[in-house]
Amino acid sequence: MSEAIFLLGLSFLLVVICLTILLLTAIPTFQELGKAANSIIRLADTLTRELPATLEAIRMTGLELSELSDELNQGAKNAGEAVKQVNDGIKGVRKGASSASIATKSAFAGIKAGLRSLGRPRRNRRSSDQPENLRSDNSARKYFDEDEQFDPQPIIAPDAKGSEGLTGDISGED
Repeated sequence: MSEAIFLLGLSFLLVVICLTILLLTAIPTFQELGKAANSIIRLADTLTRELPATLEAIRMTGLELSELSDELNQGAKNAGEAVKQVNDGIKGVRKGASSASIATKSAFAGIKAGLRSLGRPRRNRRSSDQPENLRSDNSARKYFDEDEQFDPQPIIAPDAKGSEGLTGDISGED
């Protein structure tokens, strides 16, 4: 039995030694946990003071960004409308230039025809008292109202050679 008591005492001694080692190693750990708790308390205080202002600044920044986005969208729309107006203006200028080009070509053709006809001898016009191959005055009058004036001058058809049109070549030999 003395052996059992010895073993029991030895067991208690080993338990006490293990608990002492555990406590000696736990003391620095508890000190570090205390420091961490103090840091957490300071962090919580800082967050309590700074977080509402930061959140307000973030909210205001979000509003400003949305306003800037709206302004950019409006600017893009205005730029698109300006581009459309410029495009419409360019189309109008092109149409005007095209019609001016046509008018210029027509004017040059008229001037050219006029210059060519200056050198030609004048034709004798038929007088109104020589109605050859023309309708009689009575047959033509039935197409006019009584209020309208009737001019019985004959209608002169173009020559077969010169019937090319206004812009056709008119030779000086006609």
